[in-house]
Amino acid sequence: MALDRRSMLKTAAAGAGLAGLHSFLPAWAQSGSAGIAPTLPTLSGQDIALRIAHTPFSVGGRTGHAVTVNGTLPAPLIRLREGQNARLSVTNTLDEDTSIHWHGLLLPFQMDGVPGISFPGIRPRETFVYEFPVRQAGTYWYHSHSGLQEAMGHYGPIVIDPDEADPVAYDREHVLVLSDWSFTHPHEIMERLKQSPGFYNQQRTTIAGLLSGEDRMSASERRMWAGMRMDPRDILDVTGSTYTYLVNGHGPQENWTGIFNPGERVRLRIINASAMTIFNFRIPGLPMTVVQADGENVRPIETDEFQISVAETYDVIVTPSDDRAYTIVAEAMDRSGLGRATLAPRLGMSAEVPPLRDIPNLTMRDMGMDMGAMDMGGMDHSAMAGMDHGSMDHGDMNMRDPSLAPPDMAVGVGVQSISPMPENRLAERPLGLENEPHRVLVYTDLVALRANLDTREPSRTMQIHLTGNMERFMWGFDGRRFSELVEPIRFERDERVRVTLVNDTMMAHPIHLHGHFFELVNGHPGNHPLKHTVNVAPGGRVSFDLTADAPGDWAFHCHLLMHMHAGMFNVVTVRPLDVVSS
Repeated sequence: MALDRRSMLKTAAAGAGLAGLHSFLPAWAQSGSAGIAPTLPTLSGQDIALRIAHTPFSVGGRTGHAVTVNGTLPAPLIRLREGQNARLSVTNTLDEDTSIHWHGLLLPFQMDGVPGISFPGIRPRETFVYEFPVRQAGTYWYHSHSGLQEAMGHYGPIVIDPDEADPVAYDREHVLVLSDWSFTHPHEIMERLKQSPGFYNQQRTTIAGLLSGEDRMSASERRMWAGMRMDPRDILDVTGSTYTYLVNGHGPQENWTGIFNPGERVRLRIINASAMTIFNFRIPGLPMTVVQADGENVRPIETDEFQISVAETYDVIVTPSDDRAYTIVAEAMDRSGLGRATLAPRLGMSAEVPPLRDIPNLTMRDMGMDMGAMDMGGMDHSAMAGMDHGSMDHGDMNMRDPSLAPPDMAVGVGVQSISPMPENRLAERPLGLENEPHRVLVYTDLVALRANLDTREPSRTMQIHLTGNMERFMWGFDGRRFSELVEPIRFERDERVRVTLVNDTMMAHPIHLHGHFFELVNGHPGNHPLKHTVNVAPGGRVSFDLTADAPGDWAFHCHLLMHMHAGMFNVVTVRPLDVVSS
């Protein structure tokens, strides 16, 4: 059975009470379980007021500086209903501009909240009113699109209840906002990455690790990576060496707890609101049935673990039958740390927290090179050790060979490599989960619950390369950063286009398109899952079918916040704005 109205009213009342106490409680206590009901402060109704401000934030016994909404981190849960009209008044008390982007929501582009693209931003001590019809249901979130405020706490969850019967049956729900937090200001983090991209990577392979076997690499592999001046553990730019990983604003020590009664069907709405962290999510001892991805219903699929990239959402159903606690684990993809929370019948209970698993190593496959299709016997690893990293010759293959690039790619300093053999990796388990004995969700497991509405074949194709130079921390599309006055990506209104993303870098990139959902081409024609964000694996390629049915100017970018700010951003423009009826 769905969450009943009485429970929703109790949640809303509790949220209103907590919001009123925000000046008397530390930010983390306002949205967690330290003697307070383990629900997020909740706002709902036709008119909602939000206030952006500076707030102290405490985690792990330390206090830092956050940018918050209504004084809490994460921001309050906004609960809407499909079919209503939403009116959200946002007041900026900061000394700098701010904004709110409603991530995944279908709305007029003037309400999308991207300064310089869809509106001018919200100036200090001014109020901007967002108003739009709510056209969908599901789990979404909201965050700043100004500067690096998102990394400082300016993000929160959105739940939209369906106007009709929910196809997902559940007795109780919990919203889980996963995020990363550093006491180092994000501008300082960005500056350090510019000066030394490996600054936060404290898990590099070492000679001692090679001798002990801990690095799980042969001497020839080690020489190969050293010759390219690259590290097979350069997986996340910012790591657990500076980040504390949070669940609903709680660090591992605070242990946010969600309550259940044994035998209940519990819906977990999981949002990755991180700035820079891709998580592997599991609840040891408790199978999960995935029922929704990016707010869109999918055919239920049971799994034991899944990877959730930055800006993605997954809804799962769990049915804990025993009177015991379960640990919720959100482990950073590079295994440099984890977020931890608990599901339990009563507050104060906890379960064993599993240790961090072995650090994964990147492979030649992550360079876009299918080593199974190459003659490894003919590859001179000793010669590779002496090559220039700028050209990266593998045998007779040049990793920066302009002939591998499309005609419109700018093969300059911002392109460190071009994948010679990028592959569709949607059916592959994510990095580090290849050999897990339990079930792991992959993108090809996702099947839309209802048939895709637009059955037209794409009228044209488009290829976009994700490019970068890791040594200089430069990122872009097709070799160009947004600051280089790139041309927007243009679509005709209602045009049907197949877009292929090719990742020429050795890092995963969660690519997000504002204002639209696209059909991820994953082998289920007619029921391709709808997504607003897709993670493109290193050396991989991903195709999606887009119906450009939302007129206006929309942001298109990598959702790793610092990659976006370093240039992996562009504008999608859909014209004409108005259609004259005949």
